[in-house]
Amino acid sequence: MLSRTYLAVALSSLVSFGAAKPSMAAETRQVSQYSITLGILPIATASFSSEFDGGQYKINGTFKSAGIADIISKVSAETSVTGRIEGQKLQADRYNLVYNVGKRKRVYDISYSNGNVTDTKITPPPRRNRENWVPVTDKDLRAVLDPLSGLIFPADAKICPNRLPIYDGESRMDLVLSPMGTKPFAAEGFKGEAIVCSIRYTPKSGFRRGRTDIEYLRKTPMEIWFAKADGANVYAPVYARIPTRMGPLYVTAVKIGD
Repeated sequence: MLSRTYLAVALSSLVSFGAAKPSMAAETRQVSQYSITLGILPIATASFSSEFDGGQYKINGTFKSAGIADIISKVSAETSVTGRIEGQKLQADRYNLVYNVGKRKRVYDISYSNGNVTDTKITPPPRRNRENWVPVTDKDLRAVLDPLSGLIFPADAKICPNRLPIYDGESRMDLVLSPMGTKPFAAEGFKGEAIVCSIRYTPKSGFRRGRTDIEYLRKTPMEIWFAKADGANVYAPVYARIPTRMGPLYVTAVKIGD
């Protein structure tokens, strides 16, 4: 029910919200909780924390399937990213994802330097059908963003329209954001306006050509909302709608705060 393709896109939408001012010298920590539903059915939960300490940042997250999804296959993930704040840009140094489906486990570990990928380790290495596989090239690994901090924007940055080049350790994708206005949003710990963007998913490399879930995502627009909490100087996602062949997947911030 929760393929790795959908998890990669969902993780790009599950960045911890209200991550405090990047210019603050003292350490600041923020924790947010999300619900994930397939239509009206709850299928997963997630929790993310962001820490900013001077010019450094760290984001940790956990993801766990629940409800009807567990009947089919238990899925869980732990992910983290560390990096530096350069001006008002979050630049990852290392990204890690531990992805579990039932008893199967795979670990993705990526190192970056100045926005370019310098090393990717996947344990155990995935088996691929080379006839249909679109390989990742060296060019694909230049000037890319990680799936977590890639969707955090400084308060004065352009949010949508925007094109986000995301690399998750195996797949290279573009998320193309277009403006759709604003809408009110409320969760425990927050009430205010959200900036609404549509998203187009464009697979670039690191995927099997002809896969039905990838083709469906590529042809169907998604939606994501960004908001800025009091005392924060960044916009981050609070809501996302991701289409699947079984119905829309909703990612919603339900609690924002410590």
